[in-house]
Amino acid sequence: MINVIIHGCTGRMGTTNVRVFHSDNDIKIVGGIVEEGNPFLGMDAGEVAGIGKIGVKISDNVEEYINNCDIIVDFSVPLATSKLIDLALKYKKKLVIGTTGLSEDIYKKITSASESIAIVQSPNFSVGINLMLELTKVATQVLGDDFDIELVEIHHNKKKDSPSGTALKILEVIKSMKSNYKTIYGREGIIGERTKEEIGIFAVRGGDVVGDHTVMYLGYGERFEITHRATSRETFSRGALRATKFLFSKERGFFTMNDVLGF
Repeated sequence: MINVIIHGCTGRMGTTNVRVFHSDNDIKIVGGIVEEGNPFLGMDAGEVAGIGKIGVKISDNVEEYINNCDIIVDFSVPLATSKLIDLALKYKKKLVIGTTGLSEDIYKKITSASESIAIVQSPNFSVGINLMLELTKVATQVLGDDFDIELVEIHHNKKKDSPSGTALKILEVIKSMKSNYKTIYGREGIIGERTKEEIGIFAVRGGDVVGDHTVMYLGYGERFEITHRATSRETFSRGALRATKFLFSKERGFFTMNDVLGF
């Protein structure tokens, strides 16, 4: 049995995590954490997630539950994630981090912490998205010299960061294959012809879209696209669950979904 704290347990991803993790026979949720002043403080995490009482009181104090857990699953906000890393180091607890919008300083903090504890970090835990990243590597290698590359992502109107963490990860993969690319965040006005080194990235916000990502390779007489559409947040939670089970046997180190999936 893997004892888990759900950090950020009342958000869109947090409530989905509670439902998915609670339904797994190998997992026991021992704590649900939110920020100070959250209106759900003191309530049962299962009730907030819509599955009835599961015996887990929502708290704003990680240390209330941390001694009873093996792994903390974090889908919160960057500041909360940064503070959580400090606590995980103090108590030697493993982390699955799905928070997006992380700064370079927090990424460095994660890398440093992974020398002492085991961490899986990913901007997107969907199996399909991580396959998309691998396909993007191949497509960029084969088509990159002769095709223009553009990237479009679509998310719901409540999303706070832009471009999405997943879009930035896709961009990172493309640039790892062709380092001379220059990122263009949207276009406006009379800007002249597109250069071969440009990668245009566009963020669309509206409705309740869970997450769409498309990489377009635009050539002469043909266009090749790689698209992933998430229709439920459950796909991310199931990926995080898979990462949690992977991490349970690890003592320390930094891991991504590539490691979890064996790419």
